[in-house]
Amino acid sequence: MEWLHDLFKRSPEMALFLSLAVGYWIGKIKFGKFQLGGVAGSLLVAVVVSQVGVQVDAGVKAVLFALFIYAVGFESGPQFFSSLGRQSIKEIVLAVVMAATGLATVIVMAKLCGLDKGLAAGVAAGGLTQSAIIGTAGDAIAKLGLAADETQRLQANVAIGYAVTYVFGSFGAIIVCVNILPKFMGRSIRDDAIAAETAMQAGQAALGPDQQAAAPALVGRIYQLGADTGRTVHDIEFETPDTTITIERVKRAGRFIEVGPELKLQKGDIVLVVGRREAVVASASILGKELYDVESMELTMQRREIVLTNKNLDRKTIGEIRDATNSATRHGVFLVSIARAGKDLPLKPDTVVQVGDMVTIFGAEQDLKRVSARIGEVIVQTNKTDFVYLGAGLVVGLLIGLVSVKLGDIPLTLGSGGGALLSGLLFGWFRARRQTFGALPSSASQLLKDLGLAGFVTVVGLSSGLQAVETIKAHGLTIFGVGVVVTIVPMILTMLVGRYLLRYENVAIFAGALSGSRSANPAFGEVLDKAENAIPTVPFAITYALANVLLTLLGPLIVALA
Repeated sequence: MEWLHDLFKRSPEMALFLSLAVGYWIGKIKFGKFQLGGVAGSLLVAVVVSQVGVQVDAGVKAVLFALFIYAVGFESGPQFFSSLGRQSIKEIVLAVVMAATGLATVIVMAKLCGLDKGLAAGVAAGGLTQSAIIGTAGDAIAKLGLAADETQRLQANVAIGYAVTYVFGSFGAIIVCVNILPKFMGRSIRDDAIAAETAMQAGQAALGPDQQAAAPALVGRIYQLGADTGRTVHDIEFETPDTTITIERVKRAGRFIEVGPELKLQKGDIVLVVGRREAVVASASILGKELYDVESMELTMQRREIVLTNKNLDRKTIGEIRDATNSATRHGVFLVSIARAGKDLPLKPDTVVQVGDMVTIFGAEQDLKRVSARIGEVIVQTNKTDFVYLGAGLVVGLLIGLVSVKLGDIPLTLGSGGGALLSGLLFGWFRARRQTFGALPSSASQLLKDLGLAGFVTVVGLSSGLQAVETIKAHGLTIFGVGVVVTIVPMILTMLVGRYLLRYENVAIFAGALSGSRSANPAFGEVLDKAENAIPTVPFAITYALANVLLTLLGPLIVALA
């Protein structure tokens, strides 16, 4: 193994990427219905690789985690701030229950197994994956008035307990949130994530990647008129004001003719009709026979997203705007959706729009150009990240993480992770209101989340795995076993409270809240991967912020009570 040690010493990044590659491969293997997942797999492989001796700079871990947690906050900022309020009480209670059960479990296990104050605090820090406990417990031990050598011994034991239990603390949380909880609830995270997203989007079906509706709301059909109705294009288009269709092309005797509102249609004309499906289907009876594959009758349609900036439309209903807009302006333009702070509004006549809303319209290019300028600023779709906005957000988050407030003698801080999360939420919320800058394409965001979390966990395994295994060899399995209990028991008890007292029904939301209440970032990453959308993020953000404070406070409490 000496050659491996030398190899990884020369190139520690090789150990990182090797652990990621092998870990994700192992994570795909199914054991019945159980599957580790890439994050847990990477953690286990990293522990194995660490046995040959690998030194990875701690700054790498900090950078990777900051990228992950900022991207998570950025994506969920609009939903997070719109979800704050009385509906957040369940998340607050869940975080308190987790902290209380965690404290009780550590104290009971320390008494039963004869752990000293240092080991008890270390087990809490590792088993609950809250590194800040090391600092608060160390400070509390220093103030006990013990002899210098005893103080040093207890403080060293904090680090030992942490090193032995941290790996399973991360792994066990994944097992509970991703495997045990869905089986306990009897539903899958993915199914409930889709259901929650659909409910959030005012009942519209939430489609996943590479999915589309079998019966889309907007369709195009080609008809050959069966009778000489003598009606104009305008007559047919606005026969039913609430369900308009548009005639985009007309072919007569093999030649295309210019379409205008006053054009009278004749028997035998071939027309391309576009509109909402129910209106197009209803119009078939008055138009004639439907045709297929008529040469040159196809027309490329577009969707365009526009930020509403026209103050003349602010605080008006959809019905009022429609009535005030003449038919020539409305021709060929269909309203697809209106979103505010990431949440779709119902497309009803009495729905009030505001400046800053995201309006999505559908139609031919020339029609969209005519209407877009009357609404606001068109969002130019791009696959490039705005690194000015991204960098500024991360700097702000890391500055927030440096802020420390003392509660008595206990320093409280969000840390770089909490600061980056808060900054991501704020910058994501602001971006949703001003979408002309600050682009972070979904593919780029997904890369930041995947690489950031998996890389962070891998560095933890590479850095702590060797020490953890050596400590287990020296002290036996007692500390490790206590760490398993401290990891699993509070999560199971909190899960029961959440299900039967707080009445969590949606697995995706519950899994996000549960992982956040334990500040279990690897578990949250796996929950996000299973959900395939951002639904678990809002409850996670609330409980995670509380957990950073509540779990940090456990350090001096354990020192006092153990």
